[in-house]
Amino acid sequence: MGARIDLSRLRGGLLGLWATLVGLFLCLPVLLIVLFSFNDNRGRFNFTWQGFTLEHWKHPFADPDLAKALENSLLIALVTTAIALVLGVSLALRLVRHRFRGRGAAEFFVFLPMATPEVVMGASLLAMFLVMGFDTGFVTLVIAHTMFCVSYVVVTVRARLEGMDPFIEEAARDLGAGPLSGFRLVTLPMIAPGVAAAAVLSAALSIDDYVITSFNAGQTTTFPLFIFGATRQGVPPEVNVLATMLLLAVVALMAVNLLVQRALARRDRDRGWDEAQHARGAA
Repeated sequence: MGARIDLSRLRGGLLGLWATLVGLFLCLPVLLIVLFSFNDNRGRFNFTWQGFTLEHWKHPFADPDLAKALENSLLIALVTTAIALVLGVSLALRLVRHRFRGRGAAEFFVFLPMATPEVVMGASLLAMFLVMGFDTGFVTLVIAHTMFCVSYVVVTVRARLEGMDPFIEEAARDLGAGPLSGFRLVTLPMIAPGVAAAAVLSAALSIDDYVITSFNAGQTTTFPLFIFGATRQGVPPEVNVLATMLLLAVVALMAVNLLVQRALARRDRDRGWDEAQHARGAA
């Protein structure tokens, strides 16, 4: 019996150690970026630790080309996320709440961009833009990023909708709520955490994308394109500073979303408990 317990503890300890090592392996590149944002490097190359400094954090936008690239990435991500949310939320509602001919085909085309290799999607989008006579640049990047961000929005919001009781929406319609007012007052508040998660994911994917962007950027330089081009001459330390800022912003948004979801879950649980107590007292 004691041997079995010791073996179980050993197995649990090894599993915990393995999970810790995998987590460190995944987080190591991110930790290095944060660390080297404080590196007191000499020259353009920022690959060896030479001392601690805060100088790079005082002037993160010292390189005007880098600042412009980050501005382009953030603006593209903002526009892409807004369009992807409108299209993705409406499509998710249609797929979950309605049965219609061609629903299977619609679901297939939703998942298709997620399964298609980025190099294939980037090349095909470029070919489409050239055939249509579009000049590649900011607009084509927004269209290209929206193409793959919509799928992630649909998947994220759909998971939230499927966990939502449809009778709540029916009750709102019975009480006189129209389609728009019912969505604004009932459906949207209940799926808001999923919509927020989809927005963060969409923005992160847009800012991060390199392959599809490289095909359709034209003369527009984004943050990933600038970093790739700078690697030939040495990545400036401000890149690590801005990357750390983006990381902190995404982590903060994820934390806020998690806290909101926990608060809503606690409110729903307390409300259900109060209703159960009231029903018990009435009985």
